Amino acid sequence: MQRQFNTYTPTGQLDSLQHRVLRNTYWLLGLSLIPTAIGALVGVNMSFAFMMASPMLSSLLFMAVIYGLFFAINANRYSSTGVYLLLALTFVMGVMLGPLLQFTLALRNGPQLIALAAGGTGVVFFALSGIASTTRRDFTGLASFLMVGSIVLMVAVIANIFLQLPLMQLVLCGAFMIFSSLMILFQVNQIVRGGETNYITATLGLYVNIYNIFVSLLQLLGVFGGDRR
Repeated sequence: MQRQFNTYTPTGQLDSLQHRVLRNTYWLLGLSLIPTAIGALVGVNMSFAFMMASPMLSSLLFMAVIYGLFFAINANRYSSTGVYLLLALTFVMGVMLGPLLQFTLALRNGPQLIALAAGGTGVVFFALSGIASTTRRDFTGLASFLMVGSIVLMVAVIANIFLQLPLMQLVLCGAFMIFSSLMILFQVNQIVRGGETNYITATLGLYVNIYNIFVSLLQLLGVFGGDRR
């Protein structure tokens, strides 16, 4: 059905649709950073003792809440409810940055590392989105690779919840940075080429990948560049 629409719609109208989806996606993506920042501020001042008491149960509970919100957002992607659910998700994600931010801020150069991770994430996103929106290359062929990669990463994350291996966590950080970067390239390219026509789901995908890059980069910087007091 979508392929027929793209075939018979005049080029100008199709370009206008793609431009509108891309513009609304970037707008909502920027808006989503506000509840993320508020949630992070709340998380920094929270006690996560309950997570320390049962890290495996807490991790599984967190994943259940996040994936529940993913499902709800997708189910309401054609209504304003989807926007509100997305903003609620970004607030929760911000709160869950709390333990990592607390650990980083305890380092002598913690604020600098957070700024560096945020700046590095921004550079990666704008560079990749610029490439994806201007290149003539079609990145649709990445879909199968990314699908397999997402399954492998999910299995590895669940495994490490039980194994708690520091080295495996570092490997996962590097893998998530590469995977999320490729996802941004793929998703922005899909918007530009008309493969993604819903700005709510487009924003959700980009937000999750930006979040993963920031978290992974901050963890790596904390391990290899952290100056302990």
